Amino acid sequence: MNLPMDLALGKRPAGRTLMTAEWLLAHRDGGHCLVPRGELVIENGDVIFAGTRFDGEVARRIDFGSALISPGLVDLDALSDIDTYVLVTDNQPGWAKGRIWPRSYVERGPYEMYSPEELAFQKRFAFGLLLLNGITTAAPIASLYYRQWSETVAEFDAAADAAGDLGLRVFLSPAFRSGGMVLEAPGRMTPVFDEERGLDGLADAIAFIERQQGRHGGLVNGMLAPDRVETCTLGLLRRTMAAADDLDCRVRLHMAQGPSELETMRTLHGATGPQWMADHGLLSERLIAPHATYASPGDLQLYADHGVSIAHSPLVSARMGSILNSFAVCRELGINIGMATDTAPPDMLMNLLMGLVACRISEKAPDAVFSANLFDAATLGGAKALGRTDIGRLAPGVKADIAVFRLDDPHMTPTVDPITTLVLGGSGKVTQAVFVDGRLSMLDGKLAGFDIHAARQRAQRQFEGLVAKYPDRSWQHPPVSELFPPSYPILI
Repeated sequence: MNLPMDLALGKRPAGRTLMTAEWLLAHRDGGHCLVPRGELVIENGDVIFAGTRFDGEVARRIDFGSALISPGLVDLDALSDIDTYVLVTDNQPGWAKGRIWPRSYVERGPYEMYSPEELAFQKRFAFGLLLLNGITTAAPIASLYYRQWSETVAEFDAAADAAGDLGLRVFLSPAFRSGGMVLEAPGRMTPVFDEERGLDGLADAIAFIERQQGRHGGLVNGMLAPDRVETCTLGLLRRTMAAADDLDCRVRLHMAQGPSELETMRTLHGATGPQWMADHGLLSERLIAPHATYASPGDLQLYADHGVSIAHSPLVSARMGSILNSFAVCRELGINIGMATDTAPPDMLMNLLMGLVACRISEKAPDAVFSANLFDAATLGGAKALGRTDIGRLAPGVKADIAVFRLDDPHMTPTVDPITTLVLGGSGKVTQAVFVDGRLSMLDGKLAGFDIHAARQRAQRQFEGLVAKYPDRSWQHPPVSELFPPSYPILI
């Protein structure tokens, strides 16, 4: 593939650009459709044509060859730090491995385990990885376990600038909470609340959105992000949903995602998270709820009744032994499902395969769900969850957010249907190019003004520095060698 001389990373070319490939995924009559040797024309950040043949004048043509030109993928729970969950994948129980603050750490005073510079770097690094995997729209998520309490405005100002520099569409604001779990004894956790800190965090998030909304040509968008349902008071959530109405933005709140949450919610409120929210009139189409793997049939019906969207992260859930019950059931109920990665690498295609497999196992039926259903969730479902009709599809008038996936990679099977081929045999590594708002944000593993290979080395050093601090916030403060032993003995 030879790119036109005037097409450069980080730049939006002047005039019309026509792209073609073996396949184009266009949008017609409310759904995606495949166009063999289709043509896509973009201009000034928008799609002006998606179909079989464009008869107008263009400034340049790009033929991606054996590839699929697709809408960019939408990630509703996109990891924006350096993944620490990998530490507990084979090291359990989580409460003993620094996943819950022990009382001794709380009494000494929690502290920020990353410097401001490290917090800014990890956002930029994570955003680069998203683009490498064909993700053009992201709602960042990060762990609060190693934070003093919540996220800061300064790191999110840096995140907004990183999105603008790299060319990534984001929905974000600093996460906040009014409580947290404290480990009192092995396996025994109690919630501790400080509502004023939660309200201060909400005020910071509102001010951030008011100041940042629409920056970088519309790439920066607001979304309120209270931490988890069991770490929020009713007063905080009421004010959050009211603020979302005022700001006309979405709210992401993790609910129905684990046994500890269920136990805590029943102890505190005598109800599941979704039931408690519904009892107080707080469920609405503004709400995005990861992960729903512990949602009861009644919880799912509440989501359906109130228009709540699920952010489905099948890989990270299955890795810890849980699945959505099920993708097919949620679709039958009319629940909107968007996709999320919530781990590193942020390989959305791998998540689509895991979602397909998990649903078919859950339903014990190979026709319970199809590859296209998962691909819809990663594009149209994510867009709907965010309240947008101008992303997640390729049609005249929408944003030129585009991912190009190679179909002739030697690791891929021969292609009959490109969507099935990508879901069953693809990975983020086959992403060839990414355009966001008409700008070339990624090409052949390269990003605008950011050396991802050098950044990976820095990320490793930063990760090792964080791991060295884990004994501070782990039960009885054992050394790192006991917290995270190697899979096999190490010979020296």
